[in-house]
Amino acid sequence: MKKTHIAAIAAALVASTPMAFAQAKVKVGFMLPATGTFAALGTAIENGFRLYVTEQGGKLAGREVEFVRVDDESDPAKATDNVNKLVKRDNVDVLIGTVHSGVAMAMARVAKESGTILIVPNAGADAVTGPMCAVNIFRSSFSNWQPGYAMGEVVAKKGHKKVVTITWKYAAGDESVKGFKEAFEKGGGQVVKELSLPFPGVEFQALLTEIAATKPDAVYTFFAGGGAVKFVKDYAAAGLKKTIPLYGAGFLTDGTLEAQGADADGLLTTLHYADSLGSARDNAFRLAYAKSYKLQPDVYAVQGYDAAQMLSIGMNAVKGDLKKKAEFAAALQKAKIDSPRGAFSLGKNHNPVQDIYLRQVVGKENKLVSVASKSLTDPGRGCKL
Repeated sequence: MKKTHIAAIAAALVASTPMAFAQAKVKVGFMLPATGTFAALGTAIENGFRLYVTEQGGKLAGREVEFVRVDDESDPAKATDNVNKLVKRDNVDVLIGTVHSGVAMAMARVAKESGTILIVPNAGADAVTGPMCAVNIFRSSFSNWQPGYAMGEVVAKKGHKKVVTITWKYAAGDESVKGFKEAFEKGGGQVVKELSLPFPGVEFQALLTEIAATKPDAVYTFFAGGGAVKFVKDYAAAGLKKTIPLYGAGFLTDGTLEAQGADADGLLTTLHYADSLGSARDNAFRLAYAKSYKLQPDVYAVQGYDAAQMLSIGMNAVKGDLKKKAEFAAALQKAKIDSPRGAFSLGKNHNPVQDIYLRQVVGKENKLVSVASKSLTDPGRGCKL
């Protein structure tokens, strides 16, 4: 009698296992900046991600979503410990992060070792979808090479011959400048000086004096967040805006226009999103975001939203079973992601193949001027997927 009773319980447990699995929460670990120069960017990414999950009724592939958060402080020195907290202590199923390229590199290393799915909703470090690429690592944003390369084409076509570049001395800045230089020199131009300062420094005066003395045809820059605000204001205050055109990767003017004010007017930047694309998809997204957060969305919100979309596509394909990494990846490789930026797909290295737009600052908006580079594919140099 007792054995029969135990057997019946065991049978019931086995029968209920698939249902129990289907109902188990999926743990999403946000490793994003909550403090420092990139704090607002981290907030926008998380907002975008949560908006998509809310639109799905709080579930992805039938599983409720539980969020665990770590402030990465944009500090590469703390990155390995922070990501290990999420993977080993909190046992997250998925990692979402981050903004700073140096921190993202540490996240990619841990994701590769542990097999945890990682979706990068901003940091463009070329190595993440280059030599460090893996079946479980994806990007919903861009590679640093992409906006830089597109702007190199634009600046060359405008007939500028001699350009100075200026950025922070870290992966994102270095790689953005490299992308710009590759296209600009291919178009017949010459980068005559490459200026940089340590991240997240904002003491620009000596470098602006050097730009004025060099008298280039134009300047190309990569800055973001609080640093971008100060650079644009200092550039204008130094009188350079009137004499030497400033071009940048779009992060220069994304999420920063309110603080930059009139000093940003007229600036041209390249990015995979603009504030007035005008498509039905983008209009619906912008309205939903504004209603939810009482803020206008920017590129960071879009990247967070699309990270959630990508997770949803992969999870639906594997019916919520995130152990099926190869099937998850195969589904994303085949997918057209219906993004507010315009539909995009993923390249072999899991980086978006996407249009890069030329935008101009008009008032408080990055207005669409044209498509600077159609369906630009990151070269994925060093990726062996």
